[in-house]
Amino acid sequence: MSTLLRCPWSESTDAYRAYHDDEWGVPVHDERTFFEFLLLEGAQAGLSWSTILNKRAGYRRAFADFDPARVARFTPTRIERILQDASVVRHRGKIESAVGNARAFLALQREFGSFDSYVWRFVGGAPRINAFRTLDQVPARTPESDRLAKDLQARGFRFVGSTIAYAFMQATGLVNDHLVDCPRWKTLGGGCAPSSADQERSASSVREWKSRRHSTARIRSVVATNRPGPANHASAAKPK
Repeated sequence: MSTLLRCPWSESTDAYRAYHDDEWGVPVHDERTFFEFLLLEGAQAGLSWSTILNKRAGYRRAFADFDPARVARFTPTRIERILQDASVVRHRGKIESAVGNARAFLALQREFGSFDSYVWRFVGGAPRINAFRTLDQVPARTPESDRLAKDLQARGFRFVGSTIAYAFMQATGLVNDHLVDCPRWKTLGGGCAPSSADQERSASSVREWKSRRHSTARIRSVVATNRPGPANHASAAKPK
């Protein structure tokens, strides 16, 4: 009998193990929890998730227990005070975006009745159960996260690129990306071990999406290369 193991990324610290076992991939329907993960995933940009987990209690204190209605009312003076708080990542853009995102979050609630009603539409209303066996099969972004990120950005959210959007989807259970040998995969809806056909469908969908993105990137690269000098240099220097 094979031994069930946690997803390898979770084994480095006790905090990671607890997060993996109790939270990661559990379907969320609570508004404040959604806002918490939007804020924390945005704060992680360019950093390790362990940094954010270690500062989570600080974020909870600084950002009004992740109440979007209260955060939306933060004043410039309140933002300056948070920038002096060592218990959070003191990055002005991220802190200001959290306040702006709270206001955008409230606007979404008014439009759709709840953020829950809005966000679950991107996966058809039920968790997307993947069937990955190794970490290198798990994508950093997907067509669904591309659409979610684009829509959030159009509504005024910041620090919600596709990679951050996909991490948010994983954290809040819109997708189940626990590896199939991890006990949490089955607990969170994976059911029986996937057939080889199921595994191939998961892998082929990722390969197809990566292939489309690679082709698009090659076309853009050719176009950029053939631009006049100054514009081409500016394009090459611009961070992706």
